[in-house]
Amino acid sequence: MIGIVLAAGAGTRLLPLTESLPKTLLAVDGERTILDVAVSNLAVAGVAEIVIVTGFAAAEIESRVGVLAERHGVAVTTLHNERWDLNNSYSLWLAGSYLERGAVVVNGDTLHPVSVVQRLLERAATGPSFDIALAVDDRKVLGAEAMKVVVGSDGTVTRISKEIDPRAAAGEYIGVACVQAASALDLVDALAATWTRDPSLYYEDGFQALADAGGRIEPVSIGAVEWVEVDDPADLARARSIGCLC
Repeated sequence: MIGIVLAAGAGTRLLPLTESLPKTLLAVDGERTILDVAVSNLAVAGVAEIVIVTGFAAAEIESRVGVLAERHGVAVTTLHNERWDLNNSYSLWLAGSYLERGAVVVNGDTLHPVSVVQRLLERAATGPSFDIALAVDDRKVLGAEAMKVVVGSDGTVTRISKEIDPRAAAGEYIGVACVQAASALDLVDALAATWTRDPSLYYEDGFQALADAGGRIEPVSIGAVEWVEVDDPADLARARSIGCLC
């Protein structure tokens, strides 16, 4: 199982902090960055190889690869997305060859504790009865921007979208997923269809396409833990308030 960290975006809502720096490199705990936490979580959970999909200001991340690898005791490489202006469905599609090994996919702007990754890997260890397992917060009050999920009577995710009515949702997908190796080619095809149809779509739209084609996507509750997706200054302030807990 390999770790894939998606960190290609520009983070424009955090300007001027992200004028020349990817938001994944913003500090949240002393000098510890969001990316540090993501790599640490994967390493502690037992993932020994990590690829970071870069894009905007890629050189800033590439210059820190050696430090990240040494600090966390893992192999770290980068995969450059020259079309980082597209949405993240393209970034994940670009990492298709890594998905074929089985992967934990992590959004590079999300701060969460290691237990989130551990729960997904524990689920994966019980058997390949799913194609993708999603880390879901089933406790928080959901807002319009939340990537919401609907779960069917069989326990699988039937819908994943920001457009879902919060009253119909079972929780929020927090940006961490486990993709089974056997399901990778189907997911890659779904992602290709997604970004070619509309480059502004999210990789979660690719997940939806896979579900619509009969793929089994399971929610895995993250439990009562703190996490935050860092999109704007308020999110960054909250990330810094919980950074030491991760």
